[in-house]
Amino acid sequence: MPKRINKALLVYVLFAVILLVVPTFVGGDAYLLNKFSRYLALGILAVALSLSWGYGGILNLGQGVTFGIGAYGIAMYLKLAASASNPGGLPDFMGWNNVSSLPWFWQPFHHLSFALLAGIGIPVLVAIVLGWFMFRARIVGVFVAIITLAMLVVTNLLFIDQQRYTGGFNGMTNLAILKVGPVSLDPYSLTFYYFASGLLIVILLAGFYIVNSKFGLVLRAIKENPDRVRFLGYDVAIYQTVAFAISGAMAAAAGMLYAMVLQFASPTFMGVALSLSVVIWCAVGGRDSLLAAAIGAILVNALQGTLSNQFLDTAQLLLGAVFVLVVLFLPRGLAGISEVFARKAKRSAPAVVAGAQATGRLKPEAPDRKPGKHAEVR
Repeated sequence: MPKRINKALLVYVLFAVILLVVPTFVGGDAYLLNKFSRYLALGILAVALSLSWGYGGILNLGQGVTFGIGAYGIAMYLKLAASASNPGGLPDFMGWNNVSSLPWFWQPFHHLSFALLAGIGIPVLVAIVLGWFMFRARIVGVFVAIITLAMLVVTNLLFIDQQRYTGGFNGMTNLAILKVGPVSLDPYSLTFYYFASGLLIVILLAGFYIVNSKFGLVLRAIKENPDRVRFLGYDVAIYQTVAFAISGAMAAAAGMLYAMVLQFASPTFMGVALSLSVVIWCAVGGRDSLLAAAIGAILVNALQGTLSNQFLDTAQLLLGAVFVLVVLFLPRGLAGISEVFARKAKRSAPAVVAGAQATGRLKPEAPDRKPGKHAEVR
């Protein structure tokens, strides 16, 4: 394994260790554990966009589609579990909308395995279908952003319109706590925080493997020059569609975790504001790094929460100013800071060596001499 990859993997491991020791500093505060779990879920969402945008050059402004479908997938199961004592086992919003019996497409969500499969599978299927038509038509750049944004708006309106089956604008509230065997994943518990941390770590490591594989190498080449990769015999559309689908699966997992953290699922998960916020998180952290994107999401959301408490009316304005400053002075995000210091150290190293040689503290190395016909060989 190349030395560069070894160093990057070491940084990932360090980040994982930091996540696992955070509860020791929190002191078991349930509110903070829940808040940090929410940040981790949004960090996974940023990783998903970083994979498609930072490595594949696919700016997906509709990331909320797969995120929201994943959230609703697990929410349907948890809502049925919470509605077991209701007449006919119907969720409360169905009763308010005069639905007499549970719809057929809700029936399979009595099973957790189906909810997990649908929560990941349906977003992946949506991403594959949308990606296939876009990338086969060689749609790139801003046009991909426009199409995915339009898809986001349509999906959001669809979920709001079908109030009888989705809860409409209010979404699904009062969800049950997920129980897997004897384990209860209370979103305010230490167990849930470790579950969220573990999921983020697994997705980061899976993403690290993907981007450092041959697939990731081809994907980065497509980002730089898709025509050249196409001339080399690679099916560019297939690679882009697969990357788009993997990103969708990651976003769906983030949505499922987010719904469990907040204990509700809402069409706002598919809102334009959230999808555009993910772009900001990746830009602040560094879209060319999965880990930097996750850190950017965590830091921006933590900063937003702090600013909202301190400056109620101007929090968004201050956050926007931070984003503008980062874009102006750190175009590669916070991840570019290390590169700036590395370049400065590289430029200053020869000057330091030359200065040491001039003062006699470091003697210049003698050139290698090979014995010639005038050299004395002993």
